[in-house]
Amino acid sequence: MEKLKEVRKLGQSIWLDFIQRGLITSGRLKQLVDKGVSGLTSNPSIFHKAVTQGQDYDEAIKAILKSNPGASVMDIYDRLTVQDIQMAADVFRPVYDASGGMDGLVSLEPAPALAYDTEGTLAEVRRLWRLVNRPNLMIKVPATSPGIPAIAQLFAEGININITLMFSMAHYEAVARAYLKGIARCANPRTITSVASFFVSRVDTYVDKALEKLGTREALALRGKAAVANSKLVYHRAKEVFSDKEFIKQKKRGARIQRVLWGSTSTKNPAYSDVKYVEELMGPDTVNTLPTETLELFLDHGKIADTLNEGLAEAKQGLKDLKKQGINLDAITEQLQVDGVKAFQDSFDQLIAALEEKCRQFR
Repeated sequence: MEKLKEVRKLGQSIWLDFIQRGLITSGRLKQLVDKGVSGLTSNPSIFHKAVTQGQDYDEAIKAILKSNPGASVMDIYDRLTVQDIQMAADVFRPVYDASGGMDGLVSLEPAPALAYDTEGTLAEVRRLWRLVNRPNLMIKVPATSPGIPAIAQLFAEGININITLMFSMAHYEAVARAYLKGIARCANPRTITSVASFFVSRVDTYVDKALEKLGTREALALRGKAAVANSKLVYHRAKEVFSDKEFIKQKKRGARIQRVLWGSTSTKNPAYSDVKYVEELMGPDTVNTLPTETLELFLDHGKIADTLNEGLAEAKQGLKDLKKQGINLDAITEQLQVDGVKAFQDSFDQLIAALEEKCRQFR
């Protein structure tokens, strides 16, 4: 029970990468908060699982249809997700207040179809921000090329943003620049909290496939190293950005640092430690968001140590070695972002189809 509080002492926050109505209404989310979980993230894939597994939402859907028989599926989706996020935000509100706004945040992701639509993203984020109406809401915007200008503008308007689907140093540089640009234009930057969500395990999944295709002893020896090395370099770049004079000027106006958040941290390859992307990415001024299963595994046998501030030279060398093997990490990470948007869109489409089926039954 004390393990998460020990991680917090080291400077890292552990958030939950999961939401479901029953988790909130049963009191289990509050129990996790008491253990030290200090925030929550969601995405279309998570909401798809939440709505389609079990009957958690059946009564809520029936109630919406009873009060508004003509409600569209998108209206129902909106009502369900907003209600969940509001309830979760209320559970985390004491954490938000106690941490001065750094923790206790709950993330909501707009429809994935907006990932390449700057103006559509701006309109939808503003709508959700007003609709949820909680200071500890954080709205997700992907780090696509059209997403970056939207991110900077939303910061200027004082909205909390979780920038998602980042896989490369280039993605991080664009996101950090958008944050600095946005808070510089914000009248009161002290109200803004942001995280830069850097995805981890999927990098190893893609790179390992390329290494196995090469099949040489040198190539196979590099498996399972790319994701952590890639992440460590981004972490050290973040430290540089937020110790630079450009940010210090905004810090004097009350601005907070934008912490790096490690996403996609469940281990996909059974040959690796089931807490690999927790133990190897631990350090100050970061967040790690864990699916329920990974959180339980870490509480059971995870070790606590500042691993982000060691092995930087090895990380740099590891990426050089990948390049020598002909692995184009830049091309892989760009493809990962494209695939990530598509995966969320597929989950969203499946969720809407499942809601349509439930509505058909209940009507």
